Amino acid sequence: MLDVRDLSLRYGQSQILHGIDLEARKGEITAVMGTNGVGKTSLLKAIAGRHPFTSGSIHLDGRDLGHPSAVAAARAGIAYVPQGREIFPLLSVTENLETAFACLPAKERSIDGRILELFPVLRQMKDRRGGDLSGGQQQQLAIARALVTRPKVLLLDEPTEGIQPNIIQQIGDVISLLREEGEISIVLVEQYFDFAVRLADRFTVLTRGEVTHQTTKEALDAEDLLAKVSL
Repeated sequence: MLDVRDLSLRYGQSQILHGIDLEARKGEITAVMGTNGVGKTSLLKAIAGRHPFTSGSIHLDGRDLGHPSAVAAARAGIAYVPQGREIFPLLSVTENLETAFACLPAKERSIDGRILELFPVLRQMKDRRGGDLSGGQQQQLAIARALVTRPKVLLLDEPTEGIQPNIIQQIGDVISLLREEGEISIVLVEQYFDFAVRLADRFTVLTRGEVTHQTTKEALDAEDLLAKVSL
């Protein structure tokens, strides 16, 4: 389980996150929701070691990760799929997947065939350059690259942004399957309300860098949640 406690983060003189508590359980999807600019991406970057946080703690399976670098977070089992995907445009699909090897021990540096079963288009396009893929195909490649690291935690930042509906459905199906397998904690930042509500087991709403609402699927009032994330 990923356990974030009292996490605060600053950019220069501006405080972006204020004492965030977040729990992401194994075999569940935790959706982080809110309007633009409330700190959702900053939270994922802090967890992934992309931006140092000023106070608080991150524990994974009971182990305090301290203030991890991006490499340390990845080696601990945290995989981050950023908004914008960050695909290497001149590398092939296979080479993009292989960049994930950097955080793995030498004996684990292989691409599990199951990943290509989840995203069959990547097998078909394994020799095509990343920059030649459509936006939806690049998003599938970014998620597949994260899975190559065999993560305990998968952080997804706006996976549906700018993607055609049929690919959104495919990505949603993969996320659901990963949840059902029960081996990964998934944290989903998502503006597409129906997508998040359909998939998530837990919901955390951020407003101006603070947690203002948390609920579970069982206790969910969708209309109330929509009102809270639209403010």
